[in-house]
Amino acid sequence: MMRRFRHWALAVLAALVPSLAFAQVEVPFFFPVAVGGPITKIIDGMAADFEKENPGVKVKPIYTGTYQDSITKALTAVKSGEPPVMSILLSTDMFTLIDEDAIVPFDDLIKTADDQAWLKSFYPAFMENSQTGGRTWGIPFQRSTIVLYYNKELFKEAGLDPNRPPQNWKEQVEYAQKLTKRDASGNVTQWGMQIPSSGFPYWLFQALAIQAGTNLMNAAGTQTFYDRPEVIEGLQYWVDLVKKHKVHPEGIVEWGTTPKDFFEKKVAMMWTTTGNLTNVRNNAKFDFGVAMLPAGKQRGSPTGGGNFYLFKKSTPAQREAAFKFIKWATTPARAAQWGIDTGYVAVRADAWDTPAMKQYVAGFPAAAVARDQLPFAKAELSTHDNQRVTKALNDGLQAALTGTKTPEAAMKDAQREAERLLRSFQR
Repeated sequence: MMRRFRHWALAVLAALVPSLAFAQVEVPFFFPVAVGGPITKIIDGMAADFEKENPGVKVKPIYTGTYQDSITKALTAVKSGEPPVMSILLSTDMFTLIDEDAIVPFDDLIKTADDQAWLKSFYPAFMENSQTGGRTWGIPFQRSTIVLYYNKELFKEAGLDPNRPPQNWKEQVEYAQKLTKRDASGNVTQWGMQIPSSGFPYWLFQALAIQAGTNLMNAAGTQTFYDRPEVIEGLQYWVDLVKKHKVHPEGIVEWGTTPKDFFEKKVAMMWTTTGNLTNVRNNAKFDFGVAMLPAGKQRGSPTGGGNFYLFKKSTPAQREAAFKFIKWATTPARAAQWGIDTGYVAVRADAWDTPAMKQYVAGFPAAAVARDQLPFAKAELSTHDNQRVTKALNDGLQAALTGTKTPEAAMKDAQREAERLLRSFQR
């Protein structure tokens, strides 16, 4: 009888073991798409590859739209009690996510010397928007700077050196004047340059403010400097491209259509994210160049793009699994491949030493431009109550670009609103 019981017990255990061994930790994962290209396919592929190596984890990528859509959906999910375990959201959402008590810092998961080395491997410029108060809240992933794209064929037609993009604000205007074409009736058929003023107007503008010699906020996210003379100078330059020099489209220029305008030769030079690099490479039917942004008083661009975040309402097992995925996704080889596949900046220096990246840059030197600009880069605009503080600036920019306010009045009004919103955080 005992022997029969033992056999039965062993059979039951044998039946249970496989299910125990493969009991999966599920990791819902929100991610946005802000640029052209097959981002969804790449993310799905990464999740599948990770699961092959880690059969105990099920990573569930959930596409959540634009960055703006994604932060709204993430916070709604937090309030409903069903947030993701991890998400890629804007690095600038860090203070908002902290204020909403939605995320946990990575510091408690950093346990080994390898973990420490991994954390220190990211470019310092990207970590400025990932850490605050001595803690790490985000891990850089799809990160960027703004770069200048230009049509080399149109440069040649205009008598410009196709291998010498404009180096400063004055040259940028001169080039744009030569590149702007009008028909017999005086209607513009080709604009010299284009800086999008929808989607992320504050970000594109921040580059002008940095180039003029200042930044838009303090590191603690409690103050903005929208009404500084340098900020107004940067906005005046943008307005002058439209109103004075007439080399830039009037009104609000769409973020999403700017690359399309470039492909269709409606614009000869554009400012946009390096995250569009692969999109441009795949769709531009002409020889194009990529360059650092022209300098004002100095060179400069804000960093941009998204970080990984870990959400508070998750189990320790889910967090550990998500952390494992994030470390896996940001190894040198994978960070390099992500940069190659998308155009985003590989977020750690050793990724650029991998054979794949070396080969890629050798054949396509434009891929290294955004990385080379990092020494001149500053943290992207990020504050407490970030959406409303940023909206105050965006509203001011639109007022100036559409001519309803002067740059000075627009920035003073924006600063007044930002100060009101941030008053409670200044302690």
